[in-house]
Amino acid sequence: MNKTININLGGIFFHIDEIAYQKLKLYLDAIRRSLSDDPQGRDEILNDIEHRIGELLSERVKDERQVVNENDIDEITKIMGKPEDYLVDEEIFEDEPSYRPKSSSKKLFRDGEDKFLGGVSSGLAHYLGIDSLWVRLIWIVLVVAGFGTGIPIYILLWILIPEATTTAEKLQMKGEPVNISNIEKKIREEFQDVSSRVKDGVNDVTSKVRNTEFQNKAKSGLQDVIETLTKIFLAIFNVFGKFIGALLILVASLTLIGLIIGAFSWGGIEILGFGEEFVTYPPFVFDSIMPSWLIIIFGFIAIGIPFVVLFMLGLKIISSNVKSFSTTTKLSLLGIWIISLLGLGLAIADFATRTAYDGVHNQTEELPLIASDTLKVKMIGNDNLSTYKELRRRYNSETVIDNDIQKLYSTRINVDVKPTDNTIGYVKIRKESEGKSRLSANNDAESIEYQFNLNDKNLELNGYFLSDFKHKFKDQLIDVTIYLPVYSLIYLDNSTRTFLDDVDNIQEIRDRDMPKHYYKMTENGLECLDCDPDIFGDSFKRDNEHFNLNIDRNGLEIKVKDNDGGDAEIKLDENGLIIK
Repeated sequence: MNKTININLGGIFFHIDEIAYQKLKLYLDAIRRSLSDDPQGRDEILNDIEHRIGELLSERVKDERQVVNENDIDEITKIMGKPEDYLVDEEIFEDEPSYRPKSSSKKLFRDGEDKFLGGVSSGLAHYLGIDSLWVRLIWIVLVVAGFGTGIPIYILLWILIPEATTTAEKLQMKGEPVNISNIEKKIREEFQDVSSRVKDGVNDVTSKVRNTEFQNKAKSGLQDVIETLTKIFLAIFNVFGKFIGALLILVASLTLIGLIIGAFSWGGIEILGFGEEFVTYPPFVFDSIMPSWLIIIFGFIAIGIPFVVLFMLGLKIISSNVKSFSTTTKLSLLGIWIISLLGLGLAIADFATRTAYDGVHNQTEELPLIASDTLKVKMIGNDNLSTYKELRRRYNSETVIDNDIQKLYSTRINVDVKPTDNTIGYVKIRKESEGKSRLSANNDAESIEYQFNLNDKNLELNGYFLSDFKHKFKDQLIDVTIYLPVYSLIYLDNSTRTFLDDVDNIQEIRDRDMPKHYYKMTENGLECLDCDPDIFGDSFKRDNEHFNLNIDRNGLEIKVKDNDGGDAEIKLDENGLIIK
């Protein structure tokens, strides 16, 4: 029967038999003696060792009435280790085999020594074995991309995860064995850090003491307030700076990701030879002296390098541990960036010269019409080429495939109707384009593909034209002008509604109201024969309010009113001529 003793070890009470107590006491005394030559932090080291031993014993003692025995102490000393640099009594451990201390598994704590807010990120970084910078970046992504969901998660972890305060907890946080050697090493490092801070503070105080004003005048209460406010503003500025850094990282990351995706969807497709119909290029890429893929690469480099620099700047703002680019890397990036800018400048300058001149090509075809004939005009499209459901004039072009050739499909066509002194009518097709020279522009205009057809007094005009794909940004268009003899008639189909361009008519009817009516050509322009007077222009109505002429299937009717209030009416129909 052994005598038991009650002890308090690291804040935990234990029942321990007398032999185990003596062995534990000799073990702790040996550690104390080994630290006697260097008493700095000795008490704190012993407290941490006792605290760790108490944790290990509490894991073994399942019942508070259980007594700690000699075997328990032997197992604990094996875990805590027996460093060779400690002068522990040989008589205690002479029968014990040599061993290596077991490594400790990591535990999740908040790191209070490397924290931005609560030390959650640095604690997770220790636990996962990565740099705390990447964990902070993940939090930024969760806050921005996750619509703020990262904020409550961070707060919850801040509350649930304890902070590593003791030396043993700091070692467990980093996954280092909690033994005598590591505890002493950690505490000595902390003391060295504190000593360095104290030394810096002493030097600062000494410099202030040497100042005559400081020796003669103590700080006033106002100065204390100012210093406190300064610290507050500096803290706010620090947080704001971190936010700016995170914002720079986010913007730069999104831009670089977009550039990488663009590299595959633009330059990659071109290099692989799938054709330009899959991508949309900037204007200066078309018909350039340089390959399209090279211009795209220049563009990616010119945009990407500045955002790479912004990304690194954001990292340095968030963490001072991030290393800058070497001088060689900086100069190389600068050289590549300047070359890309020069390449883009050359492409843009070449594009400017390719649209410097306006070119025209005219085509005239006679229309076998005389004054008594009626011409019907209609616009036709091509459903096999265009994807638009409605044929109408548009200012943008569409990429189509015609006979296995990539071309531009455009409906930028203006239609006008004018009188002519000739006895027969004709149609004039005016094609316009831009080019690097007058001759080149004229040739580009002539190359525009456009057709029309006259069939039994029915004029069918194409509502579109085709052009070479490389002419996409050369501002190409077609003006179709129909010249009719005086007194000839014309009918405008509803398909011409959006193509009519400021057609002269004596009733001042707007272009969009002119289709679906018959007109007679006069020396002053078209005159509608079957239009509702409501669509006439206001000035025409004012000029003709005393005279009204109406011709329809019922006959001819003329009403005249003078300024004195008198009026007259002439009507001609199947019953004859009636004058009132």
